[in-house]
Amino acid sequence: MPQDPSVPSADDSGSNQEDTDTDEFEQALSEVERSLESIKARYNQVERDRQRQAQLQHRREEVRKSLRKTNNQQALQAELQQIKAQLEIIELNLESQLFSWGSLKEPFWMAVRFGGLGIVIGWILKSCAG
Repeated sequence: MPQDPSVPSADDSGSNQEDTDTDEFEQALSEVERSLESIKARYNQVERDRQRQAQLQHRREEVRKSLRKTNNQQALQAELQQIKAQLEIIELNLESQLFSWGSLKEPFWMAVRFGGLGIVIGWILKSCAG
């Protein structure tokens, strides 16, 4: 007896489950790849910022030495202020990714979960004991 194509057979449900699993795996893989690209981009930015920071610090020392020796102090002072501002921006960029909500989110919720669980267990033990 021929089977009605609108009614899924047992073989179709297994195939649908495999397709769903494959789709979920592909989505997870895509997310991991995006995360990896984001990490690579951030790493490259940090490396560039560190190199630029080292260059600026070296130039700042050169300007300070030149400042003592030459009479053109006003131009050197302006350059020194510009270098200082750039260094502050770079330091802010380097530090901003170290302490983001994303990096603190998991430990925060673990502390809330286990701290709350500890309080509940403490209440239960106290009520049983006394």
